[in-house]
Amino acid sequence: MTVKEQLAGVFTPMVTPFKNDEILYEGIVNNVKKMNQTGLRGYFVLGTNGEFKSLSVEERLKVLKTVIDSAAPDKIIMAGTAAESTKETIDITKEAAKIGAKMVSLLVPSFFRKYMDDDALTDYVIKVADASPVPVLLYNNPAVAADILISAEVVKRVAEHPNVVGMKDSSKGNYQNYLEAAEDQEFHLLAGSAGFFLDLLEAGGIGGVLSLANVFPDACVQLYQAFVAGDLEKAKQLNTRLVDLNKKVSGYGGVAAVKSAMDLAGYSGGDPRHPLRPLTAEKKAILASNIKELGFI
Repeated sequence: MTVKEQLAGVFTPMVTPFKNDEILYEGIVNNVKKMNQTGLRGYFVLGTNGEFKSLSVEERLKVLKTVIDSAAPDKIIMAGTAAESTKETIDITKEAAKIGAKMVSLLVPSFFRKYMDDDALTDYVIKVADASPVPVLLYNNPAVAADILISAEVVKRVAEHPNVVGMKDSSKGNYQNYLEAAEDQEFHLLAGSAGFFLDLLEAGGIGGVLSLANVFPDACVQLYQAFVAGDLEKAKQLNTRLVDLNKKVSGYGGVAAVKSAMDLAGYSGGDPRHPLRPLTAEKKAILASNIKELGFI
């Protein structure tokens, strides 16, 4: 299977369920086993929804192994392996590959934000890609990376590397620039939000890593399948519902709302890890009402 085939479709950015700040590994297993029955392309483990910054490296690798051990053979596992230093990123990347991750995703270092210019970011990605046993993707999410937006110039440079194969883009309104920057390379773009998933597919992207897929994976997959089948009318109808739903879930309360919605839909959402707080009882009631109003539960 080519890298493009491995990336084409919908990935779930897996949450890490907690109770009293302890990881509910059984909840992860239950979620994966249910999602194995769907048409998802695979699982993105240890991203923003996975609260990877709140996990120790040991916990991160254990969460990854739990997903890999529970995943169906047809599911592609992508692991978030970023750290602030290039050395630690490489170390985690090698461990993730050893455990069984098929590819890794890199959120940019941001602690020394002032010095993370195009040259620094390019160097970071290239060094990790040189050392990585598996293909590398970028993860562009300024909201959780001190507002660092990966530039089209960085994309153009790193896309030339044979082991850099794409990017999950969670920024708004930039994907066209990235597609143009890498148009002559085997570099594939995935939407990081249901809010512009269909738009990106129409522009030339090949998939999405959608927080909504934690809650309603079938609906997300149906949109993708309708697009691939050329049924744009059906895809647009589904897209209208999903964009609205995304605003009422992820857009309403971020990771905490995604987790609460998962609990409503029969998955193990659990709580976020402190200091991130769960939704209040009042907000949970509003969330449930909004989802029911849209006809998803």
